[in-house]
Amino acid sequence: MTTRTIITSVAAAAAMTVGATLGGCGITSASSGSQSVAADHNQVDVAFVQNMIPHHAQAIAMSRLVAHQAASSQVKDLAARIEVRQQPEIDQMSAWLRARHASVPATNNPMGGMEQGDMGQTDHDTSGAMPGMMSGEQMHQLEQATGPAFDRMFLQMMITHHQGAITTAQTAELRAGQNPDARHLAQRIIDTQQSEVTEMQTLLSS
Repeated sequence: MTTRTIITSVAAAAAMTVGATLGGCGITSASSGSQSVAADHNQVDVAFVQNMIPHHAQAIAMSRLVAHQAASSQVKDLAARIEVRQQPEIDQMSAWLRARHASVPATNNPMGGMEQGDMGQTDHDTSGAMPGMMSGEQMHQLEQATGPAFDRMFLQMMITHHQGAITTAQTAELRAGQNPDARHLAQRIIDTQQSEVTEMQTLLSS
């Protein structure tokens, strides 16, 4: 199966899954009232979603390097799946925040720090923000690598990146979040990314 075929098929499945999981992301109608929207979440939910958007954006930026720099077809297929699963989640999380009149983090600077939310430090150093974020220096190193060296670096970095998302979902959102859609997203991140971590660990050991 080609990478293009994988991207097309997984993208369709991802869009359907994310739409179902974050079905409450749409702007609430006037009849339901803004008060009910305000009451359906807490600050932990907002911080989790705000921090997860740039975290996903960096994973996508890392994955987009793979097509031209990786040697392994397995790594290329994995990166394609990561990209098409996480972009729909960014779109849905952005809609969720807008519906609740919360600021939506920018996604055009995946090497920069994250300034949104209360779970990370308000800082431009990504290593001090949400767990698993790569620093600008690490991203630069990945951009310069090619072939098998790139494959190993990408897998090692993405394992760390995924583990950061899993940790945040477990220790923040599932522990103290209130909104059902945000909590469902957190659980799906745990399930999907833990599976991918296992896959990447297998690739590293092969």
